[in-house]
Formats: sequence, C-alpha cells, structure tokens
Amino acid sequence: MKKIHSVEEYIETNEHFSDALTILRNIINSTGLNETIKWNAPVYDLSGKNVVGLGAFKNHFGIWFFNGVFLKDEHNLLVNAQEGKTKALRQMRFESINDINKKAVLAYVKEAIDNQKAGKEIKPNRSKKETVIPKELKAVLNKNATLRKSFNALTPSKQREYCEHITTAKREATKLSRLGKITPMILQGVGLYDKYKNC
Repeated sequence: MKKIHSVEEYIETNEHFSDALTILRNIINSTGLNETIKWNAPVYDLSGKNVVGLGAFKNHFGIWFFNGVFLKDEHNLLVNAQEGKTKALRQMRFESINDINKKAVLAYVKEAIDNQKAGKEIKPNRSKKETVIPKELKAVLNKNATLRKSFNALTPSKQREYCEHITTAKREATKLSRLGKITPMILQGVGLYDKYKNC
C-alpha cells in the first residue's frame, strides 16, 4: 500500500469521498486540534494524545473517536467497529455527503476534546496474557533461525495474532496452509492485520 504523506494526498486518494472528507476535515480543524498522518490516515491530537481520525473505505467514510466510549452519543451516531474487541474506539459512519450533520459532528468532536482534557481514556491493559505458540509454528521456528528472530522481534500482540490464527484453524491442513501464508509476513516484520489497520 502506498504511503500517505499529507491529508491532502489522503483525500485525493479517496476521491469518491473527497468532498465529504474535506467537510469533515474543516469541521475538525475549526477546533484547533493538531492535524497529522498516522497509520496512513489523518489523525487529530491534543498535546500528542489522539482524539479523532478520518477514515474512508469503499462504501463508507467517517470519523474515528479514539476514546469514543466516553461520548454521550445523544444522536446514536456511533458504532463499535469490532464488537467485543474494541474497548474505547468508536466510529461515526457516513455513506454519503448528505448524511453529514455538521452541527452534530462539531458537538461530538468538541465533547471528545473536553473528555481528553479531563483525562478520560481507557488505559491499555498491561497484564498481558501469555503467548502460547502452537506446535506447528513452534516446529517451523525451531528449524528456521531467521524466522525465529523475526518472530521474536514482533510485538507481543502481533505474536499472539499469528498464534491465534494457527490455533483457530480446525483442520491440520488449514493450519499448515495458514503457516505457509504467514511465514513471509513474519519475515517482513509485519502483523497479521497491519494491512487492514492502514485502510
């Protein structure tokens, strides 16, 4: 995936929603948040703490609220992108430029800023669960020193994602097939879901 260097470039890359993204960007920029690019998308922070981000996909676009769980959501505009997995993050989704209620968007962004100033955030859980390496992956790691070194260099969460990817396959053939697919990714030092995180 092409690396995005500016918000303008991000908007141009998502030309099917460029007018709508520009409207959202202008609303957010009116609040004085710092605009930057993180994870290949526009992110707006307050004193280095992420508050909101812009995202565009094939059929929808929207605003990510990094600590959206604390928003009152009086208009029922927020969704949890990954129910059961995402604790703090909430998304305000739109399918067309006509769906944007500028007044409501601004109110939500301002509330998110107030919450950030008040220190409302979910702290990452530091009591990390242990990574259990499945026997199929362990066998390959024992045979391949380069792969083992690459795997050990990954963050614990990325290691767990790979281990769970193998473990959740029911058939042995599927486990081996998944192993074959993830080996080059581990060697590249990327996580299993990195490509989705950059969308």
